[in-house]
Amino acid sequence: MKKYIELTILSIFIIGILSGFQKSNVLPVSSEYSQMTPPSFFVQSKTKGSNVFIECILTGISFRQTEQKDRKVGKLVIWLDGKRTKEVNSAAFIIKGLPPGRHEVKLEVVDLKNQPYGLTNEFLVNIPK
Repeated sequence: MKKYIELTILSIFIIGILSGFQKSNVLPVSSEYSQMTPPSFFVQSKTKGSNVFIECILTGISFRQTEQKDRKVGKLVIWLDGKRTKEVNSAAFIIKGLPPGRHEVKLEVVDLKNQPYGLTNEFLVNIPK
C-alpha cells in the first residue's frame, strides 16, 4: 500500500513538471511590454477661473528628452482655438489666462522632430465671465 502511495505521488509530481513547461503566462519585462502594446492617450481637465489644469496619461511614449533605446520619446503640442500655441514636455500642465468664452483645446503627441504619433485629444473648455 505504501508503495502505491509513493508511486502515485511521484507520478503526479512528474506530470506536474512536464505540463508546467508548455506555456508561460508571465508578462514580459516592462520595456518589452510597452513596445508590444500600442500607445494610448487619455486627458483629464479642470477649469478654475481663467486657467485650465490638464493631466495626461500617456502609455508607450516618454517625455524625457534624452533618446531612449527601449521607449519612444515625445512631447505635447497645444492647439488653442485652431492655433498652435506652445509645446510641453510633461504630463501635467496649466494653460493660464484664457479669455472668457468657449475654447477648443487640442493636444497632439509628436516626436522630438515634430512628426505626429497619431495620438490627439480634443475637448472644449468654457471660461466664465
